[in-house]
Amino acid sequence: MIIQSKRIWIGGQFIPAQLQVEDKKIEAVYEYGKMTVDADYGRDRIVPGFIDIHTHGAYGYDTNDGEPDGLREWMKRIPEEGVTSILPTTVTQVPEVLLKAVSSVADVAEGEYDGAEILGIHFEGPYLDMKYKGAQPPEAIAKATIAEFQGYQEAARGLIRYITLAPEHDAGFELTRYLCRNGVVVSMGHSSASYEQALMGIANGAISMTHVYNGMTPYHHRNPGLVGTAFRVRDIYGEIICDGCHSHVAALNNFFTAKGREYGIMVSDSLRAKHCPPGGSYKLGGHDVEIRDNGLAYLKGTQTIAGSTLNMNRGLQILVEEAMVPFDTALNSCTLNPARCLRVDDRKGRVAAGYDADLVVLSDSYDVVQTYCRGIAML
Repeated sequence: MIIQSKRIWIGGQFIPAQLQVEDKKIEAVYEYGKMTVDADYGRDRIVPGFIDIHTHGAYGYDTNDGEPDGLREWMKRIPEEGVTSILPTTVTQVPEVLLKAVSSVADVAEGEYDGAEILGIHFEGPYLDMKYKGAQPPEAIAKATIAEFQGYQEAARGLIRYITLAPEHDAGFELTRYLCRNGVVVSMGHSSASYEQALMGIANGAISMTHVYNGMTPYHHRNPGLVGTAFRVRDIYGEIICDGCHSHVAALNNFFTAKGREYGIMVSDSLRAKHCPPGGSYKLGGHDVEIRDNGLAYLKGTQTIAGSTLNMNRGLQILVEEAMVPFDTALNSCTLNPARCLRVDDRKGRVAAGYDADLVVLSDSYDVVQTYCRGIAML
């Protein structure tokens, strides 16, 4: 199959080109107009597929449900917003729920399914701080131990690739070091860590932060906290929710100005209510949540934000058009940077020969015209 556009994102810029797609890969890249094409997208932009490494659910499904059919439906439909790879994300809950959830994701990942590729599991909690737990169920927050995590990873058949934990509650940073040695990305979040404690977490293997600004010690000029660490340590990754509500657009600009092109990661942190009709009753970690007019989810009857309903293509639009983040920096945050963080940048995150044919065709209004998941047109 040959597809072409006058604007394909190659080498950090848009150029006219053709892509030859064969056997799930980009086989070759040609000069524009060289070959007979199967699909011509005119001046619509072709960019790498979006990678969402922090998303709890959509279409009425939540990772913690542990229901394979719901997960398959989610993967099949999520390309409508340009997502081609994903880490289904758990939320803190009792062990039997988490064991069932990670086992279910492994069942789907090892079988046949359509749409976005499951790159692993994001295990958010249960090793979190009580003060900055946010909407995480307090009754299920647990002490970090290697033995307990090994049980979860066994149930997941090695699929837990990324974990959010509070480093100040990891005694001696033993779990952090274990995870680092065993190829699991450690992200600091839902944490009351000081700047100094965060640096020790990084020294012992943490390489990311979870939804910067939210669920962590705030910035103060005499007590930088985790936010100050995210700004100062520029060569660790930082997730950020780019809906303009979890963080003001000025704060988004500040974050990406500090992190540069290579270390900011856009995430949706979406809940099951995403892509569902307004209203309805939803739960997160067994607790009731409600979706308000601003699109945010809150623990019912409180002002505690529980997650978002952000579409990734709209997150890109908000970064570029409202937060005034340079386009290459914004695009890297949902393509190349998460691929690097997960160590799959040898096949994901770029439009180049030899890479997976994960592609998004975007109009100038950031609408998704078409999404290719490993070469398969999904819309």
